[in-house]
Amino acid sequence: MARHLLRDDDLSPAEQAEILDLALEVKQDRFANTPLAGPQTVAVIFDKSSTRTRVSFAVGIADLGGSPLIISTASSQLGGKETAGDTARVLERQVAAIVWRTYAQKGLEEMAAGTTVPVINALSDEFHPCQLLADLLTIREHRGALAGLTVAFVGDGSSNMGQSYLLACATAGMNVRIGSPIEYEPSQAVVDDAFAIAEQTGGSVAVLADPIAAVGGADIVVTDTWVSMGFEDEKAARITALSPYKVTPELMAHAAADALFLHCLPADRGYEVDAAVIDGPQSVIWDEAENRLHAQKALLIWLLRQQG
Repeated sequence: MARHLLRDDDLSPAEQAEILDLALEVKQDRFANTPLAGPQTVAVIFDKSSTRTRVSFAVGIADLGGSPLIISTASSQLGGKETAGDTARVLERQVAAIVWRTYAQKGLEEMAAGTTVPVINALSDEFHPCQLLADLLTIREHRGALAGLTVAFVGDGSSNMGQSYLLACATAGMNVRIGSPIEYEPSQAVVDDAFAIAEQTGGSVAVLADPIAAVGGADIVVTDTWVSMGFEDEKAARITALSPYKVTPELMAHAAADALFLHCLPADRGYEVDAAVIDGPQSVIWDEAENRLHAQKALLIWLLRQQG
């Protein structure tokens, strides 16, 4: 049975570290690994619009010697006449892996069930594990070992980024805090899973309503857009509820003096983050954006190695 990455805790702490080590190697020598030489094809499916995901996977697959097959669900049978499971059974006979940027997590689970090739979650409404690998890679580059560092995610804790931060950072042995209003807290099931992981890795998990308490002394401060795709009708309500969680220079002053700022982009400048922060000296967002390429290449290499 193939290994998949559908959510961050599909990787054990050792596996996550192995992929991040590999990503550092890949970044040093971009064209040294060509497991897709042939070229083999990787299907990259998009339900949602994309810049960083589309570019990083297309370039990364080509770097690995393969050919990216970009598929829009609007011009395919997926989600219409054909189920995710049936689509996977068609694709697995022709491609080396399947990457899907979609809405419902259950669609990814259906696609992966019984599939003979790796399935990668390139974003769902619940999780964004590829982004977290890139974020952890960026933090490692700037701060070294991950274990013991404190990361604060402020804003919509129920977002895919908030939930992935819980799982991925707990897996890395980090102290992860989510600062969000009660109505935007992460799923309790995800919080419980993160607590269980942290007990094994020596990390910790906290969900706080006070943004200052969440950020206090943190080594890394992270936020994301308040209005993700599919939530445009809630924009006014979200801005009202989340405005106390905007990352401003004043909020950053409560973090460690050398704290890093991360944002997966695209950013709504002036909403979830001030321009003075995102363009300031603590921001590492451009390294973070580039690292999608290297982290995803490492993930593909690792998953293909698991195939034997």
